[in-house]
Amino acid sequence: MSLPPIFTPEYYAHWRDFEARHWWTAGMRDVASMLFDLAALPREGVLLDVGCGSGQGMHWFARLRPGWKLSGVDPGVEGLHAAMGAGFRTVVAASGTALPIGTAMVDVVITLDVLQHLPLERGDRTALREMHRVLKPGGHLFIRTNAQSYPRVPDDVEAVWHKYEPDELADKLKGAGFTVLRLSRINALLGLAETVSELRRARARHDHSSSHHHSSYDVVTAPVKDSPSWTTRLKRGWLRVEGRAVRAGLRLPVGRSLVALCRRD
Repeated sequence: MSLPPIFTPEYYAHWRDFEARHWWTAGMRDVASMLFDLAALPREGVLLDVGCGSGQGMHWFARLRPGWKLSGVDPGVEGLHAAMGAGFRTVVAASGTALPIGTAMVDVVITLDVLQHLPLERGDRTALREMHRVLKPGGHLFIRTNAQSYPRVPDDVEAVWHKYEPDELADKLKGAGFTVLRLSRINALLGLAETVSELRRARARHDHSSSHHHSSYDVVTAPVKDSPSWTTRLKRGWLRVEGRAVRAGLRLPVGRSLVALCRRD
């Protein structure tokens, strides 16, 4: 089955299920936690989740730093309703390109799988400048986004979908005024399994290019299935191995996602 249309109740329901049960989400949160160890965050502070959806990222951070105040913005009203229903009251309908927050008001910004969906004409640059603006001096930004891999996937203008080269993302972060502390590809080994699917989709786009448009949202996403616990532990454990390497300063040469930890000086 394909992903439900973005911003619909079905879309947010799918991702709530995915984030609650999938090894990839658990492993990626482990990686984020490792990188935040480098930031030496205080016991109390203010977090802003840009593209908070239904609030799963805020829920994760609340477990990581229970003394922090949490807030989020997202253009999808359905997701915000779910976030408020989960107890997150300080969420606002807004785009990352125009944050309704005063200058130097937050200590940490997180934005998870959002940057690639911003308007392709400088939308990401605008959003990064906004994130820099709302952060206090010394505050931190954590990003997770798509990485361009093999086979290369062109921008999907209709679906608003972009994949980043590591140097491209680094240049845009520095251009917005951030100091990049860590930036690397991630999901290197396990992501190789997706190469076959990407090649199949690329072939389908080529075969049907004259008669049918295939957007990046045509990615086949089956319902989350319960995997054997040993398989889940093994996959999550491998992502933790990669995360430790990135935390140590290694920049992985392959991987289908990008993570970055930055500081606003």
